Amino acid sequence: MKRTSGVVFAGLLLAASAGFAGSVQAQAPRARPDPVTDQNAPGDALSDPSLKGPQVVAFVGVKAGDRIAEIVAGRFVRIFAKTVGPKGKVYAVIPTEVIKAHPQVEGLLKSTAAQTPNVTVLTPPIDRMDLPKGLDAVFIRQNYHDLHDKFMGPADVAGFNKAVYAALKPGGVFVVLDHAAPGTGLSATETLHRIDPAAVKSEVEAAGFKFDGSSDILANPADDHTKMVFNPAIRGKTDQFLYRFRKPR
Repeated sequence: MKRTSGVVFAGLLLAASAGFAGSVQAQAPRARPDPVTDQNAPGDALSDPSLKGPQVVAFVGVKAGDRIAEIVAGRFVRIFAKTVGPKGKVYAVIPTEVIKAHPQVEGLLKSTAAQTPNVTVLTPPIDRMDLPKGLDAVFIRQNYHDLHDKFMGPADVAGFNKAVYAALKPGGVFVVLDHAAPGTGLSATETLHRIDPAAVKSEVEAAGFKFDGSSDILANPADDHTKMVFNPAIRGKTDQFLYRFRKPR
């Protein structure tokens, strides 16, 4: 049985709103909760208000004509595509490590891209992102912590952040949204699927980024930070931080 990863496979959740739910639900059930098939939220950031899609997009700052990459896409793929419009571009990035564990995610995202002309699916290894250059923004949701886990290798996190930096145009932003575990450093990434916001800030700034702000729109002070994010008591209601980093002009 494949390990249940902390990765929130948002791309597959587009199935509910794009007409592909049946293919996902038809799979045999697993003994443990599966982040692909067992999610509390019914859809993506266009259809599920709990994701605070418009507020998150406003915080990222993308606008018509912009080019954005979502890493481990994407419950935000469609809302980004709608925001940037026909003259913009969304790169829905699904690392090969994710596809290896859950191969159906690639087909589902490609089906979404086929219906949304300004979306392109990319499937690079996590340590060879090779993102398009001159991007206005890069977004990673609930998956930065997985860069430190066995699921992603673990990844070369410093190299990943440098690749994001290189892909952005001067003034471009890198936005990280993840489950918070204040004061834990990197010790909770594998066990709780959470990460210390301070650790993220330190790692991303080491790549040359400047911290550009935070938002508490997905914060939950009532969250028990000692619980794993798939715990039924807190699932879908975790305390999440939203950090924006900017590449200097």
